[in-house]
Amino acid sequence: MISTLGKIFTDLFIRYMPSAYVFALLLTLFTGFMALIWTDASLMNVLSGWYDGFWSLLAFGMQIILVIVTAYSIAQSDPVAKGINWIARFINTPGQVYLFVLISSALFSLISFGMIVIVAILARELAIRVKGLNYPFLIACVYFGMGSWVAGASSSIALLLNTEDNFLIEAGILSELIPTAYTLGSSLNLVMILLFVVVSPLLFFTLIPKNSKEKELSDLLILDDLQKESSVKEEADSYKLPFKAVSDILNNSAFLQITISIFGFIYIGHYFYQNGFDLNFNIIIFMFLILGLFLHKTPLRYSISMKRSSSNISGILFQYPFYAGIMGIMFSTGLGDKIGEIQTSFATLTNYPFLAYVSGGLVNFAIPSAGGEFAVIGPGIINVVQDLAAGLSESEVTAMIARASMAIAYGESLSNALQPFYLLIIFPVMAAGTKLQARDVMGYFVIPFILFFIIQSLLLVYMPL
Repeated sequence: MISTLGKIFTDLFIRYMPSAYVFALLLTLFTGFMALIWTDASLMNVLSGWYDGFWSLLAFGMQIILVIVTAYSIAQSDPVAKGINWIARFINTPGQVYLFVLISSALFSLISFGMIVIVAILARELAIRVKGLNYPFLIACVYFGMGSWVAGASSSIALLLNTEDNFLIEAGILSELIPTAYTLGSSLNLVMILLFVVVSPLLFFTLIPKNSKEKELSDLLILDDLQKESSVKEEADSYKLPFKAVSDILNNSAFLQITISIFGFIYIGHYFYQNGFDLNFNIIIFMFLILGLFLHKTPLRYSISMKRSSSNISGILFQYPFYAGIMGIMFSTGLGDKIGEIQTSFATLTNYPFLAYVSGGLVNFAIPSAGGEFAVIGPGIINVVQDLAAGLSESEVTAMIARASMAIAYGESLSNALQPFYLLIIFPVMAAGTKLQARDVMGYFVIPFILFFIIQSLLLVYMPL
């Protein structure tokens, strides 16, 4: 019954959902139109905000690209290929692969959502080795598990609340930091983690499509010889001159690259000794880069692996600026504040977490960044919570602010299931060599979205923090 419903929704999305790029264009027009209607902004104000915002995600986009290509490069090394073959000996049925990928996705994302690229690579390699897998459904498994990141070590909103001199303190909205014990360490957050690590695999298990005919990766590849591509080592050997040359010696020098990687490992150890388990995109990229250098051994092999890894990243290169432009409209016109004000005007001591949750989900369509979204709607929601909490103890007020802030994060995370922005992170890996689009995957999220929306809403309103 549930799997049949999943197929119905999938067919509807395939029929009606446009490409991720068209989705971004439509969302741009819709956001601009709403800004003109709901705010005092003129057309030129909207266009100026759009243009100014267009460049705000350049650094983030470059970080995402580097996470993808450095992680994908690692997967092309001989040691990792052997490791994946070893894993495939034990995980050799479609059901086992789906469960393994979902759990791995949730656990890796608790460290950082950038780690999802590793799971995407592993999932694709398993799809090559294990027969009978519905590949679009496997992509959905990887993507949905990523939602756990807002409850983990890289949760931007929770970390912001516990960061010295954050913008809320500088603006006088908060007078002190909110420790992670109130956010990431709360019983509410631990239950949210269990939802992704335990409940989502069980739920997706009931959604497994009954038929994978023409849906396996081997069926979807445009060119069958993509699977028979020569190894990185074989391609590197083909570049060698027929005679001994200094250039070949340098290009294939293991000493040169291993030396650099050793220095890199020394710094990584120093970084974690100095900063504790403080993960951010820069250190993740650096770790992936240094590990790739070490595993590929020679400069030529690493260069070839990076060339192959970079072949399918066009979606991020040209689509992220459009989402950044949408963010610019939201910021410059005050549309984000307007949406938050309308929803919080109905807030009570009972329903404020739910309203914050819905606000986080809605605004995420225009500002697909937890930190950026919180900068727009967070201050207004916190002010409403402080007004509602008048007369309560300081610890109770702190707990309420923490609950509302995490509600925004949970709403933002879940609504990613209905919009393809972060799907662009795993598509360069998993859709490489195929004609797959977001519409082929998004339908699988409808039932999980509905059930998680109900469960998370009830937990936010009724479960003690």
